Amino acid sequence: MLDKVLIANRGEIALRVLRACRELGIEAVAVHSTADSDQKHVLLADESVCIGPPSSAESYLSMPAIISAAEVTDAKAIHPGYGFLSENADFAERVEKSGFVFIGPKAETIRLMGDKVSAIEAMKEAGVPTVPGSGGALGDDDRENLRIAAEIGYPVLIKAAGGGGGRGMRVVHEEQDLIEAINTTKNEAKAAFSNDMVYMEKYLQRPRHVEFQVLADGQGNAIHLGERDCSMQRRHQKVIEEAPAPGISEEERQRMGDRCVQACLEIGYRGAGTFEFLYEDGNFYFIEMNTRVQVEHPVTEMVTGVDIVKEQLLIAGGEKLSYKQSDIKIQGHAVECRINAEDPRSFAPSPGRILNWHAPGGPGIRVDSHIYNGYTVPPYYDSLIGKLLAHGETRESALRRMRQALTEIVVEGIRTNVALHQDLVTDSNFQAGGTDIHYLHKKLDNQA
Repeated sequence: MLDKVLIANRGEIALRVLRACRELGIEAVAVHSTADSDQKHVLLADESVCIGPPSSAESYLSMPAIISAAEVTDAKAIHPGYGFLSENADFAERVEKSGFVFIGPKAETIRLMGDKVSAIEAMKEAGVPTVPGSGGALGDDDRENLRIAAEIGYPVLIKAAGGGGGRGMRVVHEEQDLIEAINTTKNEAKAAFSNDMVYMEKYLQRPRHVEFQVLADGQGNAIHLGERDCSMQRRHQKVIEEAPAPGISEEERQRMGDRCVQACLEIGYRGAGTFEFLYEDGNFYFIEMNTRVQVEHPVTEMVTGVDIVKEQLLIAGGEKLSYKQSDIKIQGHAVECRINAEDPRSFAPSPGRILNWHAPGGPGIRVDSHIYNGYTVPPYYDSLIGKLLAHGETRESALRRMRQALTEIVVEGIRTNVALHQDLVTDSNFQAGGTDIHYLHKKLDNQA
């Protein structure tokens, strides 16, 4: 068992990791920028180290600063949370070479799954269905690329192999636009990701985003914890997530979950991870794997009773998985709303001091947040200030509890997107279940 863990992150996920450490009797070390000295997890940690100025590049993205903090505090392991360096294979490698445990997959696994082309090839070998596409990186032969696109069928999607978060993608509807789109995406990918490799996929018209949560111990044991629906998105960023996904049968869950588990075993996966799929007309198509804990992991925790972050810590400490697949039962339904410090209409960031904060409560309600009365939301980082979750025996009861919770929440002093969530959870199409990934974008356009 690990006895001291450094948390290389900030905000609600850093507090979430600290709480899991407390439950396991592990000492927690917080690192922070000069702008984050009043973060709740920093105030609660056993030790804290300032690692740089507000700029992420000079603090939370500074590998030497984080590793030095681990050295001076005698930490045994580093938990990267999500974002920042959590899926940086070079960081994972440097952590391990410096004598610490990286709480996540091995560096080579992160590299394999971080490159979209190699990830797709690995999934094909493991029997996981993928989107019809080029089957690899596109070359410089324009005629061959036109042939591939014609074989796939328009519209097609040009994607950067090193992209993510909705960046490095371009939809092509007609043949005459293909070559220019490939070249433009290559140039953008080179500038953004230092990797100009691109590939081609069929562009699905009305897909849903359905993902499977997995846990593996790297010792030959792996399980899945069912699926989540994350289709309510704005600019490829998730807004509402729920588990289980509406309309997915137990047979589909078992079939796809088993394939994800098999893929974990074949690539030697270790820790928590998520297989992301597009789901359309009853078919699943793999798009990427996230080799870290997800923002939306609590909805899965609420319907399975599994503490995903504690499992991460136990696995990193050399323990085998605490669960077998037969132990996992989906109980009820859970919904999560991401609460952001932003204007609910323009979506402009809204940093500032919180004058009044009241968290909702009641049966089935969970709030994961690092904010408190008097806390100042800094302007330097992601706008997420908390996650509001509701669990019920059915999807309808979970949504009723969420609607009530959204009327109780109070955040004064800054603007938040609570009003947007109040609108969405009363939206008739969302209430019916199964909205696609384009739904919110179209809804917002119609309201503009």
